[in-house]
Amino acid sequence: MREARSIYSLENDYLYCENVIKQYSKSFYQAFKQLPTKKANAVYAIYAFCRYADDSVDETRDKLKQVDNWNELYNQLKLFEKGEEISSPLWRALRDVFTNYDMDIKPFYEQLEGQKMDIHFKQPGTLAELEQYCYYVAGTVGLMLLPILASENHKHLHVCAVQLGVAMQLTNILRDVGEDYRNNRIYLPVSLLQLENYKQQDLEANNINSSFIRIWEKIANRSEELYESFQEGMDYFDKDSQLNVLLSAHIYKEILKVVRNNGYDCLQKRNYVSQENVVRLLQGVEGI
Repeated sequence: MREARSIYSLENDYLYCENVIKQYSKSFYQAFKQLPTKKANAVYAIYAFCRYADDSVDETRDKLKQVDNWNELYNQLKLFEKGEEISSPLWRALRDVFTNYDMDIKPFYEQLEGQKMDIHFKQPGTLAELEQYCYYVAGTVGLMLLPILASENHKHLHVCAVQLGVAMQLTNILRDVGEDYRNNRIYLPVSLLQLENYKQQDLEANNINSSFIRIWEKIANRSEELYESFQEGMDYFDKDSQLNVLLSAHIYKEILKVVRNNGYDCLQKRNYVSQENVVRLLQGVEGI
């Protein structure tokens, strides 16, 4: 398999990964595109892997097909771990990342465990259970990126990276409540819904009442706590990466403000950070 690699251009492999992140996560792309080229490419490759894992579950509603897709990706990762990866832009780029950085394969497997949780979806009972899910699907991404963004200190920043990943995933969940419900997933914890007497029928009716807002804010406040906590480790990230990591946090945190400004309508409305606000946030981060 290694012999076939020479006929491909690594530059084109990374371009493939960059196009994936540009298509699916403009916020993430905006935050990391100004990294030094080698680091930016590594981030793109890791994002492309996570996107591939996510799509293996979300591109079909057929559970048997989801399981087949998951098993195929798991087997591909096993081949990669053994140095026998299939020849494709994603895996070739990821091999280059593992060659250049002190990478750990464990969070890649844990990411797949998070996807399995979505295949066999169960509404979280508590906020703690929701955060555990967020660890597997997003905290792991923080761990994947650490050796790239904190090359000297990455082994000491695991808590910090997980905090940011979980905060971002909680934000995604708060942004996508309606979309997730239409895909038969309710990530809002059962205990919070029961506490506020907010029922599935309310979600069906797109009911944004005071109970919904209190539930939403409970989770948002936890997300904001994690954004604040993660920043305690900022000085330990590589100097050429600190701005980008901080910008990514500020962009995602801004999504919470956008939802609030839109009257908490995350049931029918798509909430996003405008390009104008991204520029404003970048200017603010540069001034720190």
